[in-house]
Amino acid sequence: MFVLVNLKAYPCDHLEVARAAADVADDTGVRVGVAPQAAHLSAVADTGVETWAQHVSPNDYGSHTGSTLAEAAADAGATGTLLNHSENRLKLADIDGSVQAAERAGLETCVCANNPAQIGAAAALGPDAVAVEPPELIGTGTPVSQADPDVVTGAVDAAAAVDESVDVYCGAGISTGDDVTAASDLGATGVLLASGVAKADDPEAALRDLVSGAK
Repeated sequence: MFVLVNLKAYPCDHLEVARAAADVADDTGVRVGVAPQAAHLSAVADTGVETWAQHVSPNDYGSHTGSTLAEAAADAGATGTLLNHSENRLKLADIDGSVQAAERAGLETCVCANNPAQIGAAAALGPDAVAVEPPELIGTGTPVSQADPDVVTGAVDAAAAVDESVDVYCGAGISTGDDVTAASDLGATGVLLASGVAKADDPEAALRDLVSGAK
């Protein structure tokens, strides 16, 4: 089970979270990753934690001011990237371009989507993983596995119908070990969360609770 923590643009201590995640991963053997702001990628990667970019752009080298070049993210220490998060939606052609850019730079990819139909479309683009995240549940503390478990099983089935090698992660409202267990029971191979760790008073305790539910 993969636990991927998206720090978004929260005013958290990215190094505290990264060090806690690295320690928890080392202690438990559970795969834990952290996705910080682009400017913090190098510092987070230096802690030894698995580091993901929150986004990479679909372009190659060139005149692309304001873009997040996949190669630059990799050079900073990222090993993977999120794409098409509900807070940073992309056109289908741009998702495809970003997946290709990430692959060119050797980055693992996870494309986010709202529902099973979108998961199927995302899986067809050939990412390593997809993450189903109903936007209305993001940040609520109510996991999709509890609010609407059919969304998770439907996403797993939709991805498998396109490409069985694509992993399916469960996002939106994940905050406890029980949520992680529920996601696993529904067929997900990872969870994507943010506020449950980034806003926690004790990020390490929150992480240890989360990985307690990993299978």
